[in-house]
Amino acid sequence: MLGIELGSTRIKAVAIDENHAPVSSGDYTWASRYENGIWTYDLDEVWRGLRQALSAVEHREEIAAMGVSGMMHGYLAFDADWNLLVPFRTWQNTVTGQAAAALTELFGFNIPQRWSVAHLYQAVLNGEEHVSKIAHITTLAGYVHYMLTGVNAVGIGEASGMFPVNGEGTGYDEEMLRKFEHLTEDQPWSIRKILPEVRMAGERCGELTQRGAALIGGLLPVGVPFAPPEGDAGTGMTATNAVAPKTGNVSAGTSVFSMVVLERPLNKVYEEIDLVATPGGRPVAMVH
Repeated sequence: MLGIELGSTRIKAVAIDENHAPVSSGDYTWASRYENGIWTYDLDEVWRGLRQALSAVEHREEIAAMGVSGMMHGYLAFDADWNLLVPFRTWQNTVTGQAAAALTELFGFNIPQRWSVAHLYQAVLNGEEHVSKIAHITTLAGYVHYMLTGVNAVGIGEASGMFPVNGEGTGYDEEMLRKFEHLTEDQPWSIRKILPEVRMAGERCGELTQRGAALIGGLLPVGVPFAPPEGDAGTGMTATNAVAPKTGNVSAGTSVFSMVVLERPLNKVYEEIDLVATPGGRPVAMVH
């Protein structure tokens, strides 16, 4: 099996055997750039980096399944033909304070600045020209997954950092979707239609297409099945076996955060705590 991770400082490809032991890997070093007041990455570099990382993985023709992970949330907006409308706005940006505060009050649910819906609503409040052209928004992991498979979906853990999910951990929160639809009723799009589908851990979520294989230089065979794409927090929970209630982990990477899997959702808003989900849909308290 093969895991691809698009982190803040490196793009990594790691192959494991049937005993889940790492057997081969490759990587590519990259860094965000500050351009026009926004921290961003060039999406063309995604494909250069993936090709370099994958080229170092041995026995690629034997890969039986794979998945994509990426740095948390942020904002990637596309038109109906999947043309990028504005440069990728990463989790590092703190330019959505007005939107995050307004949505936290509207939903009665903490919305951090780095979440996709905060970036989207801030663009609406700013009157940005691209907003009327939006047909899809997604994350870095969701974008790479779509380009490789043609499936526009994210795992529940990644989805929970785009828009709040329901208490059952099965999809986006219905009441909050309705509130956001009312808030943005003057827009030519509906939030329901521009968000990616939500998938659960263990579901098959497409396979490598001929177009996807061409993007990575033919380094993997067409037809390899994919897991749902997840964010770095979700993959960190899985890697540390912190996915059951009353378990937790700490990440000390480019950012530092702790996560505790809850027995039930929080019953009030704590602005210091982000409420996200495990890849299996359980509620998680995250302090970032």
